[in-house]
Amino acid sequence: MADTLTQQDVQNLLLDPSPENRAAMAAKLGKSFDGQELSTSERVLAEDIVRIMAKDVAAKVRAALAESLKASATLPRDVALMLARDVESVSLPFIEVSSVLTEEDLIEIIRSGSSQKQTAVARRPDVTEGVAEELAERGDEAAVAALMSNEAAPVTARAMGRALDRFPASESVQAPLVNRAKLPVTVAERLVALVSEQLRERLVAKHELPSDIAADLVLQTRERATYGLVGGAGERDLERLVEQLRVSGRLSPSLLLRALCMGDLPFFEVALAQLGRIPIVNARMLIHDAGQLGLKSLSERAGIPAKLYPAIRIAVDVARETEFDGGDHDLERHRRRMLERILTQVEEMAGEDLDYLLNKLSDLTLAA
Repeated sequence: MADTLTQQDVQNLLLDPSPENRAAMAAKLGKSFDGQELSTSERVLAEDIVRIMAKDVAAKVRAALAESLKASATLPRDVALMLARDVESVSLPFIEVSSVLTEEDLIEIIRSGSSQKQTAVARRPDVTEGVAEELAERGDEAAVAALMSNEAAPVTARAMGRALDRFPASESVQAPLVNRAKLPVTVAERLVALVSEQLRERLVAKHELPSDIAADLVLQTRERATYGLVGGAGERDLERLVEQLRVSGRLSPSLLLRALCMGDLPFFEVALAQLGRIPIVNARMLIHDAGQLGLKSLSERAGIPAKLYPAIRIAVDVARETEFDGGDHDLERHRRRMLERILTQVEEMAGEDLDYLLNKLSDLTLAA
């Protein structure tokens, strides 16, 4: 420690105890505290100085000490706890980084600390499952939002569910949940009923949800705009949603069929245009071609399986024939008519698509 801490440093500190000099000493100490060259006696001296400075009356000195020692792996635990329990200006950078603090220490901070301290815990790169559970249970809204934003944190489905229980209307909690790289399907299903339309779109585009859930999510986000796009209102948002789905590999033929069967012809038109790599105006002309060749050629170009084409053909015909009277359950009647036509005239349909359409027909029939 010849160029860092010496006995002379201690004497200088006693002779000139100004906050500035004490803070400079704290920074100097931190740079050498983990040095391999420290002898046993120097280590004892360094720890004594650290304990004194951790109790300094000037927050400026304690803050300099905490900043310089936050990455130390050999800091005595009692000193680490003193710094973590200090005022926010001292403790926050230390709490967010220090590896000396144990899981028990961090849980204590969550239970007794301020919102800012809870948030500092949530931002740590080594948050454990137990700490994440405690934050979800006891952390305030800002801390829980920070936890959900921390991709390194192992947040369980249970912790996510608890966060939604406590903050069901908080977009600051919901948005980072939606944006996590992996999201349990059970949590995604809960988010459907809670999040905004924009976040629902992101759910569909980002996560590998089961096809029936993905279809329902698309339909829910599109419900209000289904028949309001004729004049162009909202078309930019629709194109952006379809593009997100296409890029993420979620714009499947089944999704197109299901959306079409639920009455969302504008979504089908934009999706087929993007998959076929042609302008939307051209796609609409081909889809509604009276000779019926246009839809078939565009479907093939877009990669629609031949087995799904008959159902799509019927759905487009029903959509073209339907006139809405504006009465109660208008859209439901249209959907039921379309599903009945498809299910009675298409013999080759099977598997998930058939199950989905049958379930939807059942739901509509019960609601009638």
